[in-house]
Amino acid sequence: MTTTHPSLLSILALVVLTAIMPCQAEFMVVLPDSSGLVDRPQNGFSNLARTDPAEQRAVYETMAATGNAWATAIPDVCRGRWHGIECMPDRNDVYHVVSLSFGALSDDTAFPTCDPAHATLSPALLHLPYLRSLFFYRCFSGDHPQQIPAFLGGLSPSLRSLILRENGHVGPIPTELGNLTSLGVLDLHGNKLSSSIPQSLQRLTRLQLLDLSYNQLTGPIPDLTNPTLNVLDLSHNFLHGQIPATFGQCDSLIKMDLSRNRLIGSIPDSLSNLKSLILLDLSHNSLSGPLPSSLGKLISLRALLLNGNYMSSATIPEDGFAGLKELFTLVLSNMGLQGPIPESIGELPSLRVLHLDGNKFNGSIPQSFQRLEKLSELRLNDNRLSGPIPFSKEMLWRIGRKLRVYNNPGLCYDASNGRSEGIDSMSGISYCETETKRVVVGAASASISGHQTKHLSSRTDRGPPSRPSSYAPTHGSGILRLLVPITGFLLSVLPLL
Repeated sequence: MTTTHPSLLSILALVVLTAIMPCQAEFMVVLPDSSGLVDRPQNGFSNLARTDPAEQRAVYETMAATGNAWATAIPDVCRGRWHGIECMPDRNDVYHVVSLSFGALSDDTAFPTCDPAHATLSPALLHLPYLRSLFFYRCFSGDHPQQIPAFLGGLSPSLRSLILRENGHVGPIPTELGNLTSLGVLDLHGNKLSSSIPQSLQRLTRLQLLDLSYNQLTGPIPDLTNPTLNVLDLSHNFLHGQIPATFGQCDSLIKMDLSRNRLIGSIPDSLSNLKSLILLDLSHNSLSGPLPSSLGKLISLRALLLNGNYMSSATIPEDGFAGLKELFTLVLSNMGLQGPIPESIGELPSLRVLHLDGNKFNGSIPQSFQRLEKLSELRLNDNRLSGPIPFSKEMLWRIGRKLRVYNNPGLCYDASNGRSEGIDSMSGISYCETETKRVVVGAASASISGHQTKHLSSRTDRGPPSRPSSYAPTHGSGILRLLVPITGFLLSVLPLL
């Protein structure tokens, strides 16, 4: 079995979790290819086994360049290895370096740290022909920011994982990185990289993870057709242009995050081919409508975030999300959406978080929302909704303060679902009354009907209301109850004066 450092295995587990839930960071490690090397524990070899001398010198130089000159005091870097170097022997009992890692990843991961004032990437790395993984985390973020050196494109053809994360790197992504055609992971997250994404990355057809998020990249997104790509994160940049339709050919994608860029155009229908997709985040761009009904074909989707794309006058297709039975997060805030909220959203049995706030939805809250038994957060505020809020008191208590319905002037609460006193989310929402009152005007009569707002008694019959014995105002609506009989009285006696 291939040996991998325990901390790296925990990192691999982390990427699976972050692919399911929206987040800002993840790591992924590709296990080394043991071709030509003996795949067994390092400490099980003859005392005659030694590190390759040329690789030993390369490690000394690489360590010194990062401010870790102490390594030169170790006679054999593979036999006296530290947390951050991994080696494998060949059949001649010669050790070869397969992984180097730097940076304080966590309190219990003591990779060698870097001297922030003097650390550099050394060309000596080119003399490690068996290198599979190279990891630098927060190593070059001092007062003198560095570019990613082009010589990295000449690293071992066996390199599987290149992670240069939060190092303060500036300038462009070197075109030469496209020469690393065995790469499974390219992670440049959290630097200050500028310019465009090089087209040469299209040659990295074995990529499983591409993370260029939290940089300052500009220009269009290159066409990618990687059949092995699981995670694509280009979020928090300045990328513009349209979403490439070729992304629909990356049919192994689990996570796609293109949020907080400047993308335009419509959402490609080709994305419906991504049957394994769990997270799709296109939020905070300038995408235009209409919302494609093809999104309903993403049967594995758990989280869909489109908020912040102002699609003026767009509507939600009635069955647009009907196929998303696994969906538990749907965020469509501040999109300029209008029309009624489809009843079909209430048929998503796994839904836990639903944000529809900041739109122009009209009509009533769908009755089907009562069936969202797992719902724990609902935002409907700042719309044009009207009519009764259909939720039971139990549902209101369950969601609590994570229910937001304010700034919908036409909404009211049906007291037949249980009194709402003490429920913070109902603050400012009045009780509904849908009864017909009759006002006598001389010998004629007229009906006044429709929604009125007042606190209801426990009476449940729908017949004409009996004359109240008191006109004490309740939450402001009692004033209206006083005016109706007084106005009727005046209108009936005026002709007699």
